[in-house]
Amino acid sequence: MRGGACVAADLSPSSGAGGGVVRSNDEKLDWETSMKRRTFLTSAGVGVAASTVAAPAIAQSMPEVRWRCASSFPKSLDTIYGGAEEVAKRVSEATDGKFQIRVFAAGEIVPGLQVLDAVQNNTVQCGHTVSYYYVGKDPTFAFDASMPFGLNARQQMAWMSHGGGLELMREFFKGYNIVQFPGGNTGTQMGGWFRKEIKNVQDLNGLKMRIGGYAGKVISKLGSVPQQIAGGDIYPALEKGTIDATEWVGPYDDEKLGFYKVAKYYYYPGWWEGGPQVSFLTNINEYEGLPKAYKAILEQACAAANTSMLGKYDVQNMDALKRLVAAGTILKPFPRDVMQACYQAAFELYEEEAKTNEKFKKVYEAWKKFRDEEYLWFRVAEYSFDNFVYTAPPPKKG
Repeated sequence: MRGGACVAADLSPSSGAGGGVVRSNDEKLDWETSMKRRTFLTSAGVGVAASTVAAPAIAQSMPEVRWRCASSFPKSLDTIYGGAEEVAKRVSEATDGKFQIRVFAAGEIVPGLQVLDAVQNNTVQCGHTVSYYYVGKDPTFAFDASMPFGLNARQQMAWMSHGGGLELMREFFKGYNIVQFPGGNTGTQMGGWFRKEIKNVQDLNGLKMRIGGYAGKVISKLGSVPQQIAGGDIYPALEKGTIDATEWVGPYDDEKLGFYKVAKYYYYPGWWEGGPQVSFLTNINEYEGLPKAYKAILEQACAAANTSMLGKYDVQNMDALKRLVAAGTILKPFPRDVMQACYQAAFELYEEEAKTNEKFKKVYEAWKKFRDEEYLWFRVAEYSFDNFVYTAPPPKKG
């Protein structure tokens, strides 16, 4: 309306407006040309004219929001830690700096394994972590990240985005005052670093291993002693012999952490982490207080980080593995009987937990149904393709 009023006002040189200044014929011609252009924008291009006024007004109406994000990871692990920084960067850019998220590494505000508590209690507004770190509170948390012998990265993303997983986990997290978003994935992880060779199931008996999530309960059924240790504290524990083995993520991160210097056997696959999801947790009250546009921007930023992290690891791991092997690392698959024993132990645990934990049971039944049906599909095309191309001899040159 103000734009229209300005155009309608009599501001011609002959009117005496502007302090009664008398203009030359050239000035009058310039003024008439300008007025014709403004009239055209008003009558024939209302949308264009309005946008030049409305855009700044909209930007000015959005609130300034400042959040702190506690990460479970050290800055040195640039890919997994970087997931939170990517979210923060995208949110800031999309809001012209109005919504700022400052990321703090593990230990800067709270220890790496206390991120969920900090978000729940609103010590920080958000956090970036892996939900299976909190299975001590309830094993149901593991479904948000990875279950032993569960879903690979693509399947986890499918379950979350279209298979009902996000809705189930949102309902569960609500009890902890949290709204969570998928915010990264590492892909199938390695089985970890061992001081001694693992030849059979008996070699797991008495083994002290740093291992995350529900997998600790699985190996404890086979006589191992699981340890939950944050990433930055693993190396000294392995070096001093406090633990006999450790797993983390994969070649890129493991090389940075230096595990190959104190343990030479590198096993695969990490059967407990077929496609572990990293999550972005938000305090429910802080999240609900965001404008609708900010909520949408945050969700899209997390979705971008979710796929970006997986792509980065797939690129970085291939070269890092070559370097580790060149440095003397002994690369070995877990023996078949070890895998089978762990597989059996895992599903025995699931059934036992489901009998006494209603929250776990609700998610487990839906998750297992999805898993079984997804496996049927992947065996048809995905596995057939992978199995052939990974084992086929090089094509003959014509």
